[in-house]
Amino acid sequence: MSKHVKETFNGGGEADADTPGTPAPPAPAALRARVRSLGPSMTRSMQAVAEAVADDPAGCAALTVTDLAARTGTSEATVVRTARLLGYPGYRDLRLALAALAAQQESGAAPAVTVDIAVDDSLADVVAKLAHEEAQTLADTAAGLDVATLGTAVTALAGARRIEIYGVGASGLVAQDLAQKLQRIGLIAHAHNDPHLAVTNAVLLRPGDVAVAITYSGGTGDVIEPLRIAFERGATTLALTGRPNAPVAHYADLVLATSAARETQLRPAAMSSRTSQLLVVDCLFVGVAQQTYETAAPALAASYEALAPRHHTPVPTAKRSSTTR
Repeated sequence: MSKHVKETFNGGGEADADTPGTPAPPAPAALRARVRSLGPSMTRSMQAVAEAVADDPAGCAALTVTDLAARTGTSEATVVRTARLLGYPGYRDLRLALAALAAQQESGAAPAVTVDIAVDDSLADVVAKLAHEEAQTLADTAAGLDVATLGTAVTALAGARRIEIYGVGASGLVAQDLAQKLQRIGLIAHAHNDPHLAVTNAVLLRPGDVAVAITYSGGTGDVIEPLRIAFERGATTLALTGRPNAPVAHYADLVLATSAARETQLRPAAMSSRTSQLLVVDCLFVGVAQQTYETAAPALAASYEALAPRHHTPVPTAKRSSTTR
């Protein structure tokens, strides 16, 4: 087991306030979505606290940490840890957010800019809210990115015999993006979103190869299984995940944390998690291109030259038929 793995699982897997990748404080209206998003990674006692504050923000805002611990049948330490896992520096900050959420619910007025998109929002409001959230997601990811780990990952990719990337769903699209970027600078890289092909590919890996798992939740079995096999075969393994303490980290030599997604009913986590994943992918690509510049630059130029004619093909003018159907 790698040094990172031992550090990751020391302490029972509960997130610490200073752990890289700890979620940024959510807007009050996003608290319920944050509870749904992080619920699977919480202990049962922490879930009890999180569900209590999400279900009754007004009532919990009036409680001290001791009172909330008594109400949920937990301890004061559990209440504080839950507040931190939800993205707040401490319980006092969580209480302030609960009070703000209660005030919004009582007045019926939505904040001017929020991650929550209602069914009756205008398109202008949708654009403003999404732009605000995308920018915040990128800022959160950049602030929490471990540059030292990023540098180690870049060096591993730059010197790899072959690079295999695993991802499904929205993360599969990100895997394809990373693979095609690396291919264009002359590296041997493939993305796999078929779990059977991913496993049969992983068994062929060996030291000198790199396997990359992209999973926001960190618990996607179809991504964890090929990474486990690659890890056991001696390949260098890298995980991009929004939950650094998730099961995927158990088989990752290197973990790069992406910003925690602020999930809502109309805006699934796959949207904002993809944004943060793509930022990390771009950082990896640029870093690798820098380290392999002597070969990367000619390869990139050749790929541009090969594609140039396809971007200048005349498009025939379409004519509508005058026949009325």
